[in-house]
Amino acid sequence: MSRRSGGGFATALTLAVALAGCATGGGARSPGAGHGPVDVGRPAPDITVDRISGGTVALASLHGKVVLLDVWASWCGPCKQELPLLDAIAGRLHRRGVEVLAVSVDQERDNVDKFLQAKGHWTLTVAHDPKGAIADTFQPDKMPTSYLIDRQGIIRYVNSGFAPEDAREIERRLADLAGQP
Repeated sequence: MSRRSGGGFATALTLAVALAGCATGGGARSPGAGHGPVDVGRPAPDITVDRISGGTVALASLHGKVVLLDVWASWCGPCKQELPLLDAIAGRLHRRGVEVLAVSVDQERDNVDKFLQAKGHWTLTVAHDPKGAIADTFQPDKMPTSYLIDRQGIIRYVNSGFAPEDAREIERRLADLAGQP
């Protein structure tokens, strides 16, 4: 897919994923197997999104931490399975310098809020990107897509789609990255 300015790409991505359904099978991208600036082994592009709790968070501000950047939507079935599992991982690994940033690409904030209220308390950081800047920048090929970023800001692993067994692999990889100085 080509990049587009504004929210055009994000809207197209949202519609395409909604019509095709979310990806239930998780899958990793191997080094060099990506489609652009988010390839494994490359620096993660900086992006600033709105925290649900207020204010903004820039990916660059998390430099020095291991980051799991997750792109999701409230209407995506696998995302509904994934987010609580990522929240549990965030709770277990936070003390080791792991930050989980889950960015919703929902256009309507009310849909995000309704989804989040079902669980109540969240450990991970939830952000909202209704204009789709994250989709324009990272160009995920499935929903959800998770990017594991090391302390130096380099993408080390990408999990496209989600199946429950992916959570174990994601946590193992995050723990391995957290163990590095």
